[in-house]
Amino acid sequence: MNTLTWDEFQNVDIRVGTIVDVAEFPEARRPAYKLKVDLGPELGVRKSSAQITDLYTPDTLLGKRVLAVVNFPPKQIGPFVSECLVTGFYREDGAVVLSTVDQDIENGARLA
Repeated sequence: MNTLTWDEFQNVDIRVGTIVDVAEFPEARRPAYKLKVDLGPELGVRKSSAQITDLYTPDTLLGKRVLAVVNFPPKQIGPFVSECLVTGFYREDGAVVLSTVDQDIENGARLA
């Protein structure tokens, strides 16, 4: 495991957001969805590609509160530009479990 300093960790900007739109992404190399995540008034709605089709359907994703890294540069993924990274954890079988929050908090709140 690599170690990092507190200053390095503080450079990672992780915010709470709500998934407000989900679309299939058939052009992706691996099964994925195109997400729109509302990150609050400061950051607005940002797009993300997520390989989370093993455990989630579009219906189960709408309204889900997630944690997203918002200070990566935009990344071209085929015909789609991802503007944030929705975070999750790999299970033993390779499926991704989304990082979520368990209390009500405003979109855009930063991980402390």
